Amino acid sequence: MHSKKLRDFVFRIHRYIGLAVGLIAIAIGLTGSLLVFHDEISDFLLHRQIGTITPGGERLPVEVILNQVKTAYANQPGVTIDRIYMSAKPNAPAIVVPRKQESDLAQLYVNPYTGVVLGNSQEIFSERFFYVVYELHYSLLAGKIGYAIAGIAALLMCILSITGIVLWPSWIKLLNSFKIKLDAHPKRVNFDIHKVAGIVTAIFIALTGFTGFCWNFSDFTKPIIYAVTFTRKPASEPVSVPVPGKTPLQLTDQLKTARATFPNAMLGTIYFPRKPEDALSIRFKLPQDDDENGQSYIYLDQYSGNVLRVDDILEMPLGDRVFNSFEPLHYGTFGGISTRILYVFVGLAPLILFITGFVMWQYRHRTKPHIYTTSNSNLTN
Repeated sequence: MHSKKLRDFVFRIHRYIGLAVGLIAIAIGLTGSLLVFHDEISDFLLHRQIGTITPGGERLPVEVILNQVKTAYANQPGVTIDRIYMSAKPNAPAIVVPRKQESDLAQLYVNPYTGVVLGNSQEIFSERFFYVVYELHYSLLAGKIGYAIAGIAALLMCILSITGIVLWPSWIKLLNSFKIKLDAHPKRVNFDIHKVAGIVTAIFIALTGFTGFCWNFSDFTKPIIYAVTFTRKPASEPVSVPVPGKTPLQLTDQLKTARATFPNAMLGTIYFPRKPEDALSIRFKLPQDDDENGQSYIYLDQYSGNVLRVDDILEMPLGDRVFNSFEPLHYGTFGGISTRILYVFVGLAPLILFITGFVMWQYRHRTKPHIYTTSNSNLTN
């Protein structure tokens, strides 16, 4: 195919995808900017409402914290504990999530040193606000259908970035290409803003788009990643073997086994079984793990205490390591505070690019077809 025809074809793809996915990309991008510093904002607002937690000696055993919560729900039959989060931060509350039937209840914030329940997520505005932001970012507040639409939009954003890089007109005069001529005609200024904002953020939009697509369609993408990396497909989910007449082991005994497997790790999250055949899942943070919550897991039979599976972050196969790398690439944590600040602006880019791209599209329809084409030398110099 002739290079000009190919370029025109890529340009049409770029234009139509941009117009089609623009509004969804704006919603995903703006909410993404808010989520970059979600933890810091949420912690600040949370402590303003529940007060400051002053570390004092050793934290209470997890069992004691759970008993405090169970006491608070003593008059509500059918309420169980679904999971408990123990933060690596010494001044952070333990978070306990009760569950009734098939639904999570408001999560409780507990002082890990005293066991006092400090509040719940329904009372914390920041938690309600960020819940809506998360749902808008990942599913457009439209449930499973929105989750699929957001995933497809993420893939299209990735394609949009790649086609934008192909179309970028200033590879030869590289230094001049990052200039925005503010004293030029509005059409030129608009084009420059689109061009510069696009090339600066293209790689990062492509990364966030690709990783978002892989997450939203993990049932499809994960097997492909395993195949490409020659990683053996993981075994089916670990299951407990119910013993007639036998109740699950005490958490104290299960934690001894888990801690013996990860002796130098910090306890992160305990996911309690919801069904008799479910395993007890415990998450740990190893010293070498950059993830705040840890990425190492142990699965235990809730009746015998046998270790069913261990997922050690230091010994994970290549396919799992590739999939785990998506999180820092998606949230911009791979380069510390500098890349996180950059990602705030990356989230704003779809809004800027859509507005400037729409203006360019309007100009094309207001003028003669031969003006302001993709090869227009007046715009590329």
